[in-house]
Amino acid sequence: MPNENLTDDVVLTAATALVAAFRATDTRAYFDSFAEDATFVFHTEQHRLDTRAAYEQLWAGWVAEGWRVTGCISSNQRVQLLGETAVFTHDVETTTAAAGVSTTTRERETIVFRRSGADVVAVHEHLSPVPTDSPETSAS
Repeated sequence: MPNENLTDDVVLTAATALVAAFRATDTRAYFDSFAEDATFVFHTEQHRLDTRAAYEQLWAGWVAEGWRVTGCISSNQRVQLLGETAVFTHDVETTTAAAGVSTTTRERETIVFRRSGADVVAVHEHLSPVPTDSPETSAS
């Protein structure tokens, strides 16, 4: 499969597996979905995370404090194919729990995937809040 262009189905399968691992707070499976040199831009963090290891460290701190994902719904999915690379965008509603408090967020997410040998891995993730006046926030 090396040097083979991605397809919608291959990208959607990779994205579905990534979201399922996140939903289950399955640390290993979740981070195995990312390349080691993946970058992350989260509106909740002060700085870009320049490696998977940097995000894993942040995640480990959250989990150590009792944080976990209790729900994650992906909707409004779109795949843009660019040869061995693809851009996946979607709306995501995430529910997390920490210290007995449940929080639900509605965000927009972009994940860039690339073929890596026989695998498809995420190389960039960008998360932004859904604007409060957006139809997506009032539909829930």
